[in-house]
Amino acid sequence: MKPLSLTCLLVGVVLFTNAQDAKTPLFKSSALTALNGFTRGIEGPAVDKAGILYVVNFAKQGTIGQVNPDGSASLFIELPEGSIGNGIRFDSKGNMLIADYTKHNILKVNMLTKDISVFAHNATMSQPNDIAIDNKDRLYASDPNWGASTGRIWRIDTDGKTTTLDNMGTANGIEVSPDNKLLYVNESVQRKVWVYDLSAKGEVSNKRLFHEFPDFGMDGMRCDIDGNLYVTRHGKGTIAKLSPSGKLLTEITLIGKLPSNIAFGGKDGRTAYVTLQDKGNVESFRVDKPGREWLMTKEK
Repeated sequence: MKPLSLTCLLVGVVLFTNAQDAKTPLFKSSALTALNGFTRGIEGPAVDKAGILYVVNFAKQGTIGQVNPDGSASLFIELPEGSIGNGIRFDSKGNMLIADYTKHNILKVNMLTKDISVFAHNATMSQPNDIAIDNKDRLYASDPNWGASTGRIWRIDTDGKTTTLDNMGTANGIEVSPDNKLLYVNESVQRKVWVYDLSAKGEVSNKRLFHEFPDFGMDGMRCDIDGNLYVTRHGKGTIAKLSPSGKLLTEITLIGKLPSNIAFGGKDGRTAYVTLQDKGNVESFRVDKPGREWLMTKEK
């Protein structure tokens, strides 16, 4: 009887947990971290395999902060002098990769030793700004020239080699689809989201309009496992959820008005974390499907 009783108890705990999760409303944002704990340069949310959230510019520019599930934030590392981070991603080995837009680098951080090295450098870049990663650990970087309202897309291979993929408007948010066959890039000033076919070699082709917004700007964006694209609407204070066909499914209202980027995490990958420039903090809300990269970390 004891084994049966224990089994029943475990089943009960699981059912209770699922029931509690079911009561949590979806797409309702609330503050996770304290106001103004980060600078107005807050950006680059990314979650490691342990579920810790990392965000750039904690307390001052040129830092990386870490955020625990309870919302408590602390300094993780300070970047080399003159470097300021923007996008963050994690590779399959658990290394942190940071777009250092002031020094035109991709920095690599050993998460155990906190050693920081230059993984890639290209002096002809305007920045880079945001980064996305595919299932082969290749990075894709947006590179806006804000003054000229132009931009480029770069691929950074696993050996640090940089290759220009395309020229466009003010490239900003960038993301790879769950099947690694599409690359999404948005243009903040032009208010357009473009999609490219992405080959197995990391080459792009067949550029086409995915979605165009009539107002406000855009910043970072990320996919869930079904290929829905969550786009930060900078100035509007919402997250637009676009279907794989580019249809606007819903808009999630935030507390802040200047969302800069988004990431997925939590114990089931269904918690969205959003960085807010006007509030200097992180908001979070629950979603219906896990994020693409959260699932990637579980499969590796």
